Amino acid sequence: MAVKLIVGLGNPGPKYQWTRHNAGFMVLDRLSHLAGLTVTRKNFSGLCGEGSWQGDRLILLKPQTFMNLSGRSVAEALRFHKLTVEDLIVIHDDLDIPFGRVKLKAGGGHAGHNGLRSLSQELGSGAFLRVRMGIGRPLHGDVVNYVLSNFSPEEMIGLPRLLDGIVDLLEMLITEGLPKTMSLYNNKELL
Repeated sequence: MAVKLIVGLGNPGPKYQWTRHNAGFMVLDRLSHLAGLTVTRKNFSGLCGEGSWQGDRLILLKPQTFMNLSGRSVAEALRFHKLTVEDLIVIHDDLDIPFGRVKLKAGGGHAGHNGLRSLSQELGSGAFLRVRMGIGRPLHGDVVNYVLSNFSPEEMIGLPRLLDGIVDLLEMLITEGLPKTMSLYNNKELL
């Protein structure tokens, strides 16, 4: 039985609930609902839950430190559970991928994403798996305002299908591994 720490990145509080930057929280909420795992226990400067899903033990974590300090929460959870960065899956928003698409990546830099920057600094490595949910780039204006704004009404219509597709991807990733999952899902339209 494998043990995986699955982290959804986002910002705490109702003000940020439906913002693009909270894509990781949204996926984790959907996964926890479908897997029957509650993510309500306060621990590791976040909200967490754990249990079995598809024959593996999952620890789900939503850091409550705000995005730019997410690494502290994740590092605490990894140390406590005696896990390595190879046991970590991080779900986050990505400006460079169109809305409705998702990409998997093993390792890499932070590409300007403050949550990934914090993780790499706190863990001393960027060698964790990333599930990158596309949010697209704004046509004009400030990127910070864009990621901190709510999904558009049109995007909200497709969001449930997109979140379900990413949960299916996570199930395959955990049971079948990265190469097969990448071949089926990378840059696939999930809407």
